[in-house]
Amino acid sequence: MWALVQHHHKLGGSSCQCIFKEPITLIFMNVIYGMNSVAEALKARARAFEWVGVAKERHDLKLQRIIEECRKISVPVRFLPRVELDRMAATGAHQGVVAVTSAKQYTDLDDVIAAKRGQYSLIVLLDGVEDPHNLGAILRTADAAGANGVVIPERRAAGITGTVAKASAGASEHLPVAKVTNISRTLEELKAKGLWIAGLDERGTQNYDSVDYKMDCAVVLGAEGKGLHDLVKKKCDFLISIPMLGKVPSLNVSVAAGVVLYEVTRQRRASSK
Repeated sequence: MWALVQHHHKLGGSSCQCIFKEPITLIFMNVIYGMNSVAEALKARARAFEWVGVAKERHDLKLQRIIEECRKISVPVRFLPRVELDRMAATGAHQGVVAVTSAKQYTDLDDVIAAKRGQYSLIVLLDGVEDPHNLGAILRTADAAGANGVVIPERRAAGITGTVAKASAGASEHLPVAKVTNISRTLEELKAKGLWIAGLDERGTQNYDSVDYKMDCAVVLGAEGKGLHDLVKKKCDFLISIPMLGKVPSLNVSVAAGVVLYEVTRQRRASSK
């Protein structure tokens, strides 16, 4: 993956030489890995695939299905030793499959608003979630709960990476995700389009299950350990909280997302019966 390079640069007035010994081309690659994330990316057809690498030691049915899907859409398959897949994914948790692809294509906010999957809109906004595993878990839950999509900030927050794709079990490949420059301004845009905003905050004055979610709405979740920014709180129509009966004051953000999003889903399903 790396070219034979002699690179000279100065450090404190001295020269430093770096030599990469393996004679291969220097490339910047976007990599996703894991059975579900690669399989769902192949199904979604939203990425361009360079090739898919599979562990030559594995011969099970799940892997065979991925190979068949690759051949169906003319994606080259390479059979590689596990150590090479470990190096590509920068982890051993790839389950024997790694894909070299184009990057995740983010959508516009208007496209997320338009992607209503039921009678009412449900949009999830993340105010600075930084952990890729949390982002992946929230994407998975948002997809399962029927959300239009997820909105994340451009800076100081996790984006869609291979780790996120794997943590989402491939939901990242189907769910619209928009990047915005400012979450509080985005909330104003959503309110102007008729959506109500519920912000989850441990000091929120309303229990999460006391709000009537049978309306077009958005749920805002704060960063790990920091919660919602003050300006974001001011833009919310409701500040909701999840009652905590133990000693710790709050839940992990991805767990909290599951609790609230499925309350929204429960209420809407009950009203449709």
